[in-house]
Amino acid sequence: MAKNKSKAGKILNKAKALFGEKVEALSGKESKIRELISGVGNKLANLKNNPRIQKLIEPVSVFIRMIKAHFAGTHKLSGTTLGLLLLALVYFLSPFDLIPDFLGIFGFADDLSVILAVYAKVKDEIEQFLDWERTQI
Repeated sequence: MAKNKSKAGKILNKAKALFGEKVEALSGKESKIRELISGVGNKLANLKNNPRIQKLIEPVSVFIRMIKAHFAGTHKLSGTTLGLLLLALVYFLSPFDLIPDFLGIFGFADDLSVILAVYAKVKDEIEQFLDWERTQI
């Protein structure tokens, strides 16, 4: 288990090194975050029939709902969690990351790794959000 946490930490550190400044620039700009979410939604829609990215769809969808609820003021996130969720979405949207997306199946492996690492890192807050979300229906 500690080995998985160490590996996830390394993946996140690499993602932060690549996109940390971009995420910091986005953090306070709701309109830019809306553009990011729209871009991620478009990319998911374009790839929804690609079996290689099926594991990305649910976590990314949860991240998007969490960010939207945060900015709507209905479910606030910590600054750290918001930053990590934004990092995962920026990384997913970027075609040029550790393994460029145009390399097919291999290109999405690093995206999946970053998204799953973020998911694992903020799992408790995700569970709280999902519990909260169930009460809103």
